[in-house]
Amino acid sequence: MTDQGELFEVPGVAEPDAPLATSLRPRSFDQLVGQKRVVEVLRSLTASDHLPSIVLWGPPGSGKTTLAGLLAAETKARLVAMSAVTAGVADLRKVVAEARVHRRAGLRTVLFIDEIHRFNKAQQDAILPHVEDGTVTLIGATTENPSFEVIAPLLSRSRVFRLEALERDDLQKIIERGAGELEATLTVEGMEALLEGARGDARVALNGLEAGALFKRATSFMTGPATSTTTSSRL
Repeated sequence: MTDQGELFEVPGVAEPDAPLATSLRPRSFDQLVGQKRVVEVLRSLTASDHLPSIVLWGPPGSGKTTLAGLLAAETKARLVAMSAVTAGVADLRKVVAEARVHRRAGLRTVLFIDEIHRFNKAQQDAILPHVEDGTVTLIGATTENPSFEVIAPLLSRSRVFRLEALERDDLQKIIERGAGELEATLTVEGMEALLEGARGDARVALNGLEAGALFKRATSFMTGPATSTTTSSRL
């Protein structure tokens, strides 16, 4: 379980050794690429300063975690993130207790639960009353159809947003941004390989780009001084 400032830091600066996919995470809606229809609605919600509980349903790498961080930041809420894979009812109770304290001080809490479909009925039931009374605003992320994986009472108190795999053009923009960050030069073949392998998943694309750049730099360094002064990597 992670409180705001450790996982998201939106807006903020990622740790120097953070993976490329983390360091390139958008710090504002203006930096976000893709999901235009969903983003338009979410921006209007933050502009009205009314953020309901939300379920983000979409494939891996479609921006669910990023959107959760931006929504909390734009509404000036405290963000607490947890994964349903490792968290339990005790963790939820701790979050709720802390949220009550912060609420009395006038600070809202957004509870982001990644892979919320991994919570069983009892665990989801434990969240429900605190969503109902406004102690926490829930943002659940899932790759599974929430109609089958999220309990009906919780689903009825949330708005569901469907995210799609990123379009090829959007994914290319993200890869180009990553290449610029790494000072790497991509060949046409390299770009095509990343686009094909990622299949709309920005995280997979950026991880592949970063791994390729690191490998190229390592092999260039091992070939000797003649190539070690190169300032960019060609993939």
